[in-house]
Formats: sequence, structure tokens, C-alpha cells
Amino acid sequence: MKKGLVVISILMVFVMLFTVGCTKLGNQPADNKTNTEPAKTDSSNTEPAKTDSAKEDDSKEKKAEIVLKLGYGAPTTNPRHLMAEKYAKWVNEQTNGKVQIDLYPAEMLGTDRQMAEAITMGTLDMSINAHGVIATYEPKLAAIELPFLFDSPEKVGKLLDGPIGEELAKDLPKKGMRILAYWENGLRHITNSKRPIEKPEDLKGLKIRTPENKMTLAIFKSLGASPAPLAFPELYLALSQGVFDGQENPVTNIHAAKFYEVQKYISITNHKYESCPLVISEKVWGKLPQDVQKVLKEGAVKFAQEHRKLIQENETKLLADLEAKGMKVSRPDLKPFQEATKGVYTEWESVLGKDLIEKIREAVK
Repeated sequence: MKKGLVVISILMVFVMLFTVGCTKLGNQPADNKTNTEPAKTDSSNTEPAKTDSAKEDDSKEKKAEIVLKLGYGAPTTNPRHLMAEKYAKWVNEQTNGKVQIDLYPAEMLGTDRQMAEAITMGTLDMSINAHGVIATYEPKLAAIELPFLFDSPEKVGKLLDGPIGEELAKDLPKKGMRILAYWENGLRHITNSKRPIEKPEDLKGLKIRTPENKMTLAIFKSLGASPAPLAFPELYLALSQGVFDGQENPVTNIHAAKFYEVQKYISITNHKYESCPLVISEKVWGKLPQDVQKVLKEGAVKFAQEHRKLIQENETKLLADLEAKGMKVSRPDLKPFQEATKGVYTEWESVLGKDLIEKIREAVK
């Protein structure tokens, strides 16, 4: 009898424990129930590159009232990134910490074209973008890319920081963006893996990578090459695999991208100039206080000039280093190249207008 009571008592304890366990489990969502929370794919989770000042202040609470995203294609090894760091720090200091600019280099936020589109929509605040891409929104900007227009970088800065630079960009706000300043890309030169380029005929049949830029394509077609566009981050691999025989870029970009490892020849042609406009979304600009607009504009011009100076000072040294690393440097007579590209001016008159072309040519004499 006693044994029976003990057994019954034990059974009752198990029943109670089982009931409590089921109740607790019943309060949890079942595995096969649909989760109504959408997956988070917001690109805002992308971490910005840290500026020097941000690294120093990592332990401090961020107090900026305005945080702006600045995207660009150049990697952190490019002087463009160094100048962006200086610009961000300067703006933060000039606004007493009110404005913070987060940097997103190396196409972290997309290609130049994708970033430009985001700028016009107001989903990206700022970008140091490709001149050719911005020129698709304002074709007049292509005027400064005409072949062999500039024979010195000093003439470039004088033109872009003056009334003509303002005139070329004045209608861009209607397209959703505005140029704060023309940052530097530079005068461009040709590299290849096949032969020295001493005359236009040497380019015949060479597969030359260009940016997504109509003017550059027109120039190289007129010189007899076979040009095609490709995104810059893909270029090193394409050159190493022989997809392209050569490419064209300023010395700074050639050196920073280590093209000396996959290209044997460099010809100093100065065949065209490109800037890298620092642009801001017009939707974002219109919401900023005037004092912040003033600082952003002043800083953009200040560091555009510093950027040009840095590129010019480094070019001779970098070119010597390219030669030391095995590249064969040639300096061809440019007159035959200029003659071969005269038709590009005629071709672009319908886009730019003959008056604008003549005005710019007169200004850079």
C-alpha cells in the first residue's frame, strides 16, 4: 500500500513538471512560423574608412549634428584619399564639430556612375567623381577634355577656378547635383605592354582601356587604337591577363595602381586632362545651413588647389620611380598626335558649341 502511494506521488510530480515545461515552450514562436521582420540590407551599415582624427577620437562620443557620406572610387593609397581625409578634418574643425564627413573610398558605395545617380536622388550626400560621368549630366563639362588643350597643369587650375569653371557647372543643380570644386585627376599619358608610342601609327590595333568617357573614346579612335571602357578597379587584372594591351591615366594613378608590374612602356603624351569634381547632392545642399554651405565650398576649393599642387610636385618623382621599376619612358613629338585628333574638335562642335570651344582655347593660350 505504501509502495503504491509512493509510485503515485512520483507520477504526479512528473505530470506537473511536464505541464510547466509545455507552458514555457508554448510561449516561444514555433520554428516553422513566418518571421514578419524583413532582412536588413541597408547599405548604411557599410563602415566608413576612418580619418586620422576619427581614429584619435574613437573613444569619444560623436556629437556631430550633421553627418555626410563622401564616396569615391580611388583606393586609400591614392592621394585623392589623403586629400579627402584632410578635407573632412578641416570641415569638422571649422564647424566646431558640427559637421562630420565619413569617407567611403575604393567604390565602397558603388561605381562612379552609381554614386552619381545616388547623388541626384539624394541617397548619397557627396562624391569625388569621374569627370566623364559628371559630363553625362552636363555635356558642356567635356569641353575641358578636348585633346591636347592644355600644355601645363598651371593653366588648368586657372581656368577651372575662374569664371569658365563656374559657367560650365552652373546648370548642374537642375540635374540634382552641384560641383563644389574641381579636384585633380590630371593630364593623361599612355602605357602599354607592346611597344613605345612615338607616333600615332604606333597605336594602331592596340587594345586600350579607357574610362567610361565619350571624349576619351573619340580621341583614341582618331589615333587608330581600339579603345573600350572598363571600371578602374578591374583594370590591373585585365592588363595582367592581356585583355587590354594598354591604358591611359595620369602618372599618379599609374604609380598608385602598380601598373608598372603589368605594363612595360609609358609615353608622356598629355593627350587630355580630366578633373575629379567634388559634387554634392542638391537635395542635401538645400537642407544645409548657409554657414555649413560656406565651409563646405571654401574647403572644397582649398583642397582642390592643394590636390593639384601635390600631384604636380610628385609627378617628376613618381615618373622617375616608374623608370627605376623597369618602365621605358618616351616623350614623343606631339604635333602629329595633335594633327590626328583635329577632327575631334569638329565632331564635338555640335555638342559643345563652337563659341564655347573657341572661348576655352583662347583662355588657355
